[in-house]
Amino acid sequence: MGVVTSPKQDRSRATRQRLLAAAVACLAERGWAGSTVSVVAERAGVSRGAAQHHFPTREDLFTAAVEYVAEERSTALRALAPEGRAQAVEALVDLYTGDLFRAALHLWVAACDEPQLGARVTELEARVGRETHHIAVALLDADESRPGVRELVQGLLDMARGLGLANLLTDDTARRRKVVTQWTRVLDGALG
Repeated sequence: MGVVTSPKQDRSRATRQRLLAAAVACLAERGWAGSTVSVVAERAGVSRGAAQHHFPTREDLFTAAVEYVAEERSTALRALAPEGRAQAVEALVDLYTGDLFRAALHLWVAACDEPQLGARVTELEARVGRETHHIAVALLDADESRPGVRELVQGLLDMARGLGLANLLTDDTARRRKVVTQWTRVLDGALG
């Protein structure tokens, strides 16, 4: 038997979701400096008062956005269903080229100067990093009991993050495809 919610609770939950999605989109497009509660509220289609009802401070809003980003990235990882190692490598690299990664990056940078954000970002990124690694091992059908395999998978994820960073400044699709193809060959040789 499911939990029964009232229409008011449903609207409140929907407003909260819109605010979190808008916060992530604003971070991805405008960075930390350009992402204020007012800007997020306007993008979400709610009043500043409604935004502050859900998130009394900017830090509350963006701390919750950190959690939202982490959940969305984890959901995206769990949804991957590639056929073969080449598609797995490409899918893992693609996780680092979208708006979720861009928003996460802005949060990482802001966390360097915002102590309230820093602890939460560090904690969530550690959790997401562990989960990403675990899912990558499964997608690649990698046996981590073999020497060097754990480091090889982590190298793939570190490389994917670097490719995502390169893509922030220019469209790096052509070079990224070549790197993904070569890295897949390396993995095929090393993982068997």
